[in-house]
Amino acid sequence: MPLIHDVAAEGIQFPLDQTQKRGSTSVAKAIIHQALFAVDKLAAEKILQEKNWRTHYPHYFHALVAAGIQSPANAIQIAKAGLNEAWSQFEFVREGNPYSLADAIELFNKPALQTLVYQGEGCTDVQPWYVPYKGQKLQGQQLSEQLLRWEQAGVIEPSNRMALQRLIDHPEWFDLSDRTLVLCGAGSEAGPLRWLSRWKANIVAIDIPNPKVWQKIISTVKEGNARLLMPVSIKQSRDEPLAQLGQAGKIGCNLLTQTPEIVTWLSSMPVALDIAAIAYLDGEKHVRISMALDAIMATVSQHKPDTSLMYMATPTDIFAIKPDTVEAANQRYQQRSLLGKAGTRIAHRLTRQQFFRQHMQGFIRADDGQQYGIADCLVIEQGPNYALAKRLQQWRAVLARSQGQQVSLNVAPSTTTASVVKNPLLKAAFAGAHIYEVEAFEPETTNALMAALWVHDLRCAQSAANPKTALANPLELMMENANHGGLWRAAYLPRTVLPIAAVFGWARLKAEDAKLLVTKQVKTLKR
Repeated sequence: MPLIHDVAAEGIQFPLDQTQKRGSTSVAKAIIHQALFAVDKLAAEKILQEKNWRTHYPHYFHALVAAGIQSPANAIQIAKAGLNEAWSQFEFVREGNPYSLADAIELFNKPALQTLVYQGEGCTDVQPWYVPYKGQKLQGQQLSEQLLRWEQAGVIEPSNRMALQRLIDHPEWFDLSDRTLVLCGAGSEAGPLRWLSRWKANIVAIDIPNPKVWQKIISTVKEGNARLLMPVSIKQSRDEPLAQLGQAGKIGCNLLTQTPEIVTWLSSMPVALDIAAIAYLDGEKHVRISMALDAIMATVSQHKPDTSLMYMATPTDIFAIKPDTVEAANQRYQQRSLLGKAGTRIAHRLTRQQFFRQHMQGFIRADDGQQYGIADCLVIEQGPNYALAKRLQQWRAVLARSQGQQVSLNVAPSTTTASVVKNPLLKAAFAGAHIYEVEAFEPETTNALMAALWVHDLRCAQSAANPKTALANPLELMMENANHGGLWRAAYLPRTVLPIAAVFGWARLKAEDAKLLVTKQVKTLKR
């Protein structure tokens, strides 16, 4: 069992087990069990008997999606049961004393944070949107053509191209002076801060009180025209210079340990809020930060029903997908070359079906006659904690939208952020992904695309984010506007070709390193 060694830590924590240690596996199994038990008791019971959760967890996440497809009501019941169990499992520790998460939010609700405001000093007009891509700044017709190429290559879904095209056609949507956008994890590498800072947004930035983090946030806003709202302790003097406050670590708050205080602070704001869950931490902390975000977003929404929510889904997950996406993946599998078919067939047999497994396994028919497939893009190396953290976010999105709340949840492409490429296997796999018609994006490209999609979901009445837009199944919220980089339409189950892609990627990276070394030596000789 993975152990969390800092038992005395404050804030949101996994509960203590019988050995007085905080383990994540039993909690994850309990949450997934309860979610599945709500709609399929027999399948759920197998979870409790599972001895190798770290390897076999994808099977149970697959079962969740399959059950959600079978009935729109199932998708809601799964989300509700899973979140209820998560809230009952986690505890909040304050000064060494454990509380339930719900009790902590109610008990520690005294105002502890005040707002420090800073106005960007750069451009005065809303800056035009463009997409940085392979050394270019794509706009207008040039961007439209690239979107069409991505769609034709199966990198993005047709609805994604149409949404981004609407943004090209409506530049006026980017004036966000009427919106107050809360960034939970404002300094995140994958976040939209840089773009919102150019679009006159009112940005509520939440991040840890770290001088380097806030130097980055403030300098980003300084170059633009946004209005930045920052949390500082009520005990701190607001008369101190901004730079001095930042350098002293007095700006910011901790999502994990100050969850109730953040709820109180946001709930007191006199305007409607658009709250984005973009904070990320490694390992079991990712689950805890997702619980903190859920506590904040759900509770603030209770106090302020006009709150909208925003999430970015990872493509390395399991999703319900539409029939045309299934057919595209099957077509790729059937259209392999004769040499490719022979080679993969041999490898498939030699590895006892571990490599080159066909991605799609047919359709699942819902009780209303709708048909969907399942894109299983889970990468086992990312671990069950990562999968659970993202599932908690999906559940809240589905549940909140069903209750009439505006929810933006778009699948973001695989991106070469620092948190991803520090894993050598994933770094190499991304570098070699092109051999299976999958594209990994640079962070600056993903940032531009996902920031714009959030604007689309806030502005476009026809967006799936709008609860008035009819969806045949709540899971269609994730199907719309998806940029999966090609993973959904891949011929092979992605994790069964990951090692092969990594080999090609490793060779490519080594070749690039060698080329850089030679170039550097030539320059040295010329001197």
